[in-house]
Amino acid sequence: MSQPLRFLHTSDWHLGQHFMGKSRAREHEAFFAWLFAAIAEHQVDAVIVAGDVFDIGTPPSYARKLYNDVVQRMIDAQCQFVVLGGNHDSVAMLAESQSLFKRLNVHVVPAITDNPAELVLPLRKRSGNVGALLCGLPFIRPRDVVALRAGMQGDAVEAELQQQIQQYYAQVYAAAEQYAEQEGLQVPIIGTGHLTTFGASLSESVRDIYVGTLRSFPSDAFPPFAYLALGHIHRPQQVGKQVHFRYSGSPIALSFDEANTQKEVMLVECTPEEAVALTPLPVPQFQAMQVLKGNLASLEEQLDGLVLPSDGSTLWLELQVHEDGYLTDLPQRLERILHGKAIEVLRIMRAQEGPSAQLERQAHETLAELTPSEVFARRLALETLTNEEAEQLTAMHDSILASVLEEGAE
Repeated sequence: MSQPLRFLHTSDWHLGQHFMGKSRAREHEAFFAWLFAAIAEHQVDAVIVAGDVFDIGTPPSYARKLYNDVVQRMIDAQCQFVVLGGNHDSVAMLAESQSLFKRLNVHVVPAITDNPAELVLPLRKRSGNVGALLCGLPFIRPRDVVALRAGMQGDAVEAELQQQIQQYYAQVYAAAEQYAEQEGLQVPIIGTGHLTTFGASLSESVRDIYVGTLRSFPSDAFPPFAYLALGHIHRPQQVGKQVHFRYSGSPIALSFDEANTQKEVMLVECTPEEAVALTPLPVPQFQAMQVLKGNLASLEEQLDGLVLPSDGSTLWLELQVHEDGYLTDLPQRLERILHGKAIEVLRIMRAQEGPSAQLERQAHETLAELTPSEVFARRLALETLTNEEAEQLTAMHDSILASVLEEGAE
């Protein structure tokens, strides 16, 4: 039996994210230290990031530096590095260094191209031999595959988009088969993608705000990949009954409802002789986060019983307060309860007990629950604009937001 190719599947790093006013830089640095230890321990040949490397299209400079540092460390580790663009990533920004990085065994795919064969990439073992072929598909924007016709609306647009995405996947897969035949290779064909599939479990940090995009893609519409490395969904999970089709999930919790989710990256081993072997590698939690629910009396008891981080960091909390009346002095009461504790309450949600109140809370989001980018995108969706106009406004917004965040981080 030949030596297997080993690669790590990860996604949704969201470098530069500010979570309710908090930078994630420390967590990302800790994750990368853990990641490179895993690369060394498991003798990993390649790392695949299935989209959303950055949180916004114009990330702050510290996020760009983190990314460049990771690239350098991948080169030093002699590990092939593949970066696929996600819906949060700027195509133009990722493309800036694409040709330079390619010379350094770092392959960046910002967007699909008119030639599907360009997305076929040999994954090589440390020996230099090809161990698999990668169909490296990034996030597919509707304008890249669908030419809207007069009168097309709603379901018709979505059906056309699904058909075109399925067709593009088939073309890339066929190009990989042709490459293998021309080179005399008998190796597995691996796929990637950044999209939602039917049945995927979402979290509140996954917000599809693009008008006219595909809501979900059927798993049986993918080609018969030996493994499919997916991004966009932040909870690690397999796709339906397809054990070898996987979301790796984000390496850190990007919302409070992910606080108790065990984060992971997937170690994939593949040989021509056998099916891929999958080993989830649990990622440590680098920032303590928790959600507490109840009335003030029960919350006080829960707060007293919390086990705080032993490393001197603070615990981030979301409090869901259930009271019959509206408490105008709630922040002051909580401040007295939390005085002297290494706890930061990042979000307070007031709700009455009962199913009707839960439905009301879900239906009425407040500005405090949305990021600035989400507020902007929802407002932008109400306007009638061309794609070019929408992109220009989004770029201006992202640039201003990045400058504000940069000033806040100094």
